[in-house]
Amino acid sequence: MGSTVLSLRIDGELLERIRLRAAHRRMSVQDYVLRTLKQDDFDERFRAALEETERLYGRA
Repeated sequence: MGSTVLSLRIDGELLERIRLRAAHRRMSVQDYVLRTLKQDDFDERFRAALEETERLYGRA
């Protein structure tokens, strides 16, 4: 799997908060943002799978 560049503009205050959170976890800002996006994507897909399961089988 290749990689693609994503460029975005964010507020300086938000960037500083992200830098602090990343540093607290001993991560780069890039790694922290990617981890956060992956986690959010997983959570969304997991929630959708649960909803589909409940729709198919009903709630316990």
